[in-house]
Amino acid sequence: MTTGTPGAAARRAPAPPDPSPRLTESAAAGRGPEPVKETLRWLAARRAAHTFEVERVPFAQLHGWSFRADTGDLGHASGRFFTVQGHRVHSDYGPIPRWEQPIINQPEVGVLGFLVKEIDGVVQCLMQAKMEPGNANVVQLSPTVQATRSNYSRVHGGAAVRYLEYFTDPGRSTVLVDVLQSEQGSWFLGKRNRNIVVEVQGDVEVHEDYRWMPVGTVLELLHSDNAVNMDARTVLSCMPLARPTTPPGGGEATHPRAALRRSVTDFEYALHPMRELLHWFTDRTARHDLRTERVPLAGIEGWRRTPEAISHAQGRYFSVIGARVRAGSREVREWTQPLLAPHGLGLAALVVKRVHGVAHLLLHARPEAGHLHGVELAPTVQCTPDNYRGLPAGDRPRFLEHIEAVPADRVRFDAVQSEEGGRFHRAECRYMIVEAGDEVPLKVPEGYRWLAAHQVTRLLEHSHYLNVQARTLVACLHSLW
Repeated sequence: MTTGTPGAAARRAPAPPDPSPRLTESAAAGRGPEPVKETLRWLAARRAAHTFEVERVPFAQLHGWSFRADTGDLGHASGRFFTVQGHRVHSDYGPIPRWEQPIINQPEVGVLGFLVKEIDGVVQCLMQAKMEPGNANVVQLSPTVQATRSNYSRVHGGAAVRYLEYFTDPGRSTVLVDVLQSEQGSWFLGKRNRNIVVEVQGDVEVHEDYRWMPVGTVLELLHSDNAVNMDARTVLSCMPLARPTTPPGGGEATHPRAALRRSVTDFEYALHPMRELLHWFTDRTARHDLRTERVPLAGIEGWRRTPEAISHAQGRYFSVIGARVRAGSREVREWTQPLLAPHGLGLAALVVKRVHGVAHLLLHARPEAGHLHGVELAPTVQCTPDNYRGLPAGDRPRFLEHIEAVPADRVRFDAVQSEEGGRFHRAECRYMIVEAGDEVPLKVPEGYRWLAAHQVTRLLEHSHYLNVQARTLVACLHSLW
């Protein structure tokens, strides 16, 4: 052992303070009907302030886009943005062992960033009223920065992305959250985004399409249909939160939300230790035989191409269509692009159960061909119910019948939300959180596990554990306390 001059470890700068308590205070602020109504009025005003038009057009009218002569893949002349290509999947999961489909290949890592600042003692997020061509209601709340590499490097020749410098220039801000997360594994091939939250101290000039909001107001808006976009929801889910300090109305011990509030941090009971859960997840990832290969989009099995769309022969799943967009508030005012248009309303439902007074979430280790590692944790039920109409019970997703028959007094959250409006045309999903009683036992099928809420928040500090639908439901769960 040596003594004397302190070493490098002793001179190391102190660790930055934990942002969780301040973010929790922000999540508790701005709740109630009035902030929600005022924000919805502001969104409507921003929608009315600009010209927004989305028109479906044939593929031949997509400027800069074309089908490759050799493969039939649909791509942009710049070689950037994204490509719609053919994909063959071999899987030992589910009733169909092999299929082919179109899939979006967008290898760039995008930035989904919240700029936050403490205002009057409360951390607030700079939210954007952003137009996306696929949104059912056109304009929704988005992160401060929501951009692909092609967009922020200005391949389109348009204006610069506002506030990007706070996320790219060292010293402009302090990083609170920074983690790579996936997008829809059924429609994207290996798509990842950087979910990042940075804090700024100085003055920030606020553009008219942006405004500061407490986290609590954004969470409260999740109860309104199609108000908070998918990109904002995933960043919300990755924010670290501490135990709430203010009790819910009705008393902490007896209130239905008490179990959730006690479960936010990692000081409470869990049915399965984290080490056991990680072993189970790794085993599920290694166990499944999920193989994918690229095939020409032209002539993929079961799909047909017309001048207006690429669609499945049975009329199920989704179509690929063309769109012409005019948007007065975007970096480029007019453009054309392909969009993936789902057939039917999706369903993402999370079953929650109190175990020894602690809220546990029933998650599914779900294989999806587009995920980098094949498997991510998904909601209890994730499907488009219309795709399963008329099929025998054994071919329908597990727990779907339970969700469809759940009594109203067990439903804790129920709202319709839009998926990625920049790539999907009117892709909507019904997000539900239902509380289970004895009818859903603790012993569940092998592909499912009960995770305590605090275990889920710990996993969200890392990449590729929870899929994007599960992350939305985690954000919705935080809106309940």
